[in-house]
Parts: sequence; C-alpha cells; structure tokens
Amino acid sequence: MNRLYAFITKEFRHILRDRRTLLILFGMPVAQVLLFGFVLTNEIKNASIAVFDQSKDSESIALTNQLVSSHYFQLDQTLDAAAEIDPAFRTGKIKMAVIFPPGFAAALQRGEAKLQLIGDASDPNTATTLINYANAIILDFQRVKAQNTGVAVASPVINVQSRMRYNPEQKGVFNFVPGVMTLILMLVSAMMTSITIAREKELGTMEVLLVSPLKPIQIILGKTAPYLVLTLLNALVIVLLGIFVFGMPLRGSVVLLAAECVLYMFVALSLGIFISTKAKDQMTAMFMSALGLMMPTMLLSGFIFPRESMPMPLQVVGSAIPATWFNTIVKGIMIKGVGLEYLWKQTLILGGMALFFLALSLRNFKDRL
Repeated sequence: MNRLYAFITKEFRHILRDRRTLLILFGMPVAQVLLFGFVLTNEIKNASIAVFDQSKDSESIALTNQLVSSHYFQLDQTLDAAAEIDPAFRTGKIKMAVIFPPGFAAALQRGEAKLQLIGDASDPNTATTLINYANAIILDFQRVKAQNTGVAVASPVINVQSRMRYNPEQKGVFNFVPGVMTLILMLVSAMMTSITIAREKELGTMEVLLVSPLKPIQIILGKTAPYLVLTLLNALVIVLLGIFVFGMPLRGSVVLLAAECVLYMFVALSLGIFISTKAKDQMTAMFMSALGLMMPTMLLSGFIFPRESMPMPLQVVGSAIPATWFNTIVKGIMIKGVGLEYLWKQTLILGGMALFFLALSLRNFKDRL
C-alpha cells in the first residue's frame, strides 16, 4: 500500500507540474461551459432591421420605437425608397425589413391598417423567429392601443403580411450547405496540413527537406498544394450535392465562388502550417486543430447560432474566425446572387488573414525547423 500511495502521489505531482495537462483538465470544461452557456440559445437579440416608412406619422413611429425598444431588434437603416430594400438585403447587414404603407395612422383608426414584414430567409430559422417576434410585438401594440382608446378589438386591426426573401419555402438546407462547406473546408485543409508537417517532424524526415536546395517557402507550398487541390474537389462535391440532391440554388457567379473557395482554403492551409510549427507531434497538431478551429467555427461563426445574440466579446472573437466571413460570402453568392461589389469587404479580410498567417508560419518555420 505504501508503494501504491507513493506511486499515486508521484502521478499527482507529475500532473500538477504539467501545465498542458492542467489546461486540458480544467481549462477545457470551463471554456466549454462558458461558450455553450452564452451561445446555445434559441433567443435572438439585437437583429439589424431596416424600416421603410411611407407614412411617417405618430403611429408608425410609435410602432417602430416599440420594435426597437424590445431589444430583439436594432434599427440599422431607414430607407427612403422601395428600391433600397433589395440592396440592403444583399449587403447582408439587415435580417428583416418593415414596410409601412402611406396613411398608416388613418388606416389604423379605421381598423384597416396594413404592414409588411420581409425576412432574410437565407437563414430560415432566424428569419422565422424574427417574424414571430415582430408579430408578437405588433399584436401587443394593438392591444395597448385598444385599451387606451377603450375599444374592444375583436380581430387584429393591423393586417401583417410576411414574406421570406431568397428562400420562400424556408428550406433548412439553404443554411446547412454553406455552413457545412465552411466547416469541412476549414477542418480538412488546416487539420490535414498540420498533421502532415507534424508527422515529418515526428519521423525526422523534415531534416531531409531542410538540407535540400528547396527554400522554406517552397517547402510550404509543396506541402500544401496537394491539399489545396483535394480540398477544392471536396468543395465541388459539396456544391454539386447541394444543387442536385437538395435543390440548393446557385444564383451568383461560379467563377467567383471558386475563387473565394481557393482564398478561404489558402487561409485554412496557412493556419494548418502555423499549427504545425507549434506542434511537436501529430496528436498535438490534431488536438490543436480540432479544439482551436472546429469548436469556434461551429459555435462563433454564425453557422448554427446567430452572432447578434452573442455577448460582444464573443462577437469580437467570432470576427477573427475566417469561417465567419466565408459563410457570408457563400450565402451571398449561392443564395442571393451577389457579386464582388457586395462582398469586397469579406474578401479583403480573408486575403489579409491569408497573408498574415502565411507570414507568421514562414517565420516560425525558419525559427523552429
């Protein structure tokens, strides 16, 4: 028993001295509880909306204020013409548009008021939830109005017409296919690249490459080129399955979509190289890729849960994740049919990330190998 006690004591001391083990034992559970606690919610808050108020009377302004004060919505744009609605949706800044017809207050007095809600159904779950929120707020507005006037309202005095833009049938696959493409391309590119280079280091064959006439940048490009081609084939398979099996539209440019996929994969490959320069073996590289890329991509990029509902610190972290911007690009090209004039910002951010991680990886590659 004394020997067993001494052995157990030794193991405890070994674990307590190993900071990586302590981080896995205590850091991961805490991080997961905090992430899932803040992210896993069906409630949507601070969704950006646009208002096209053709009436601009006291009642339309009061209803707009009630929508915004609910904390479910925030007013992003006030539109002056119907032609501005489509560009507002194409930029991806708004999730819903509220349209007041002329003479809203007078029609409300007669019990004949109409109101139109347009949701961005490229994410059908979010669009449906926001429409339901707005309907509930409008119903409450009518109830309070009836109480103040002392008139019993047997039926709603505001006829709300709802329309789902880009996805009238509210198919979940419209959100699923771009999200899966974003996740798979990131994991395959980054994880396989990091494991491959880490394996070379683990087996000692990296030394052979280092004494060869190849420059570090040539070694990196040579290692990543095959995975770039194979991952691009993966992207092609996902797009074809989405189109021919699930009825996913492809309304934008095929060439632009392919170019954006290559750019995104280049970012992922650069991340994989960076991870490989930090990892000493394959298991460490796999762990770093899975924990550092898979969970943030799934939870914080807006693939599953809307980013507007997350606390601001998590939104900032999500902005540093390449998948956040690529997911918007894929939806914009495939579902909305937009071009580079609407997606230039996301494209520039991905390009900057690619150059940053490639430069960082190249520096680490030279220093460590």
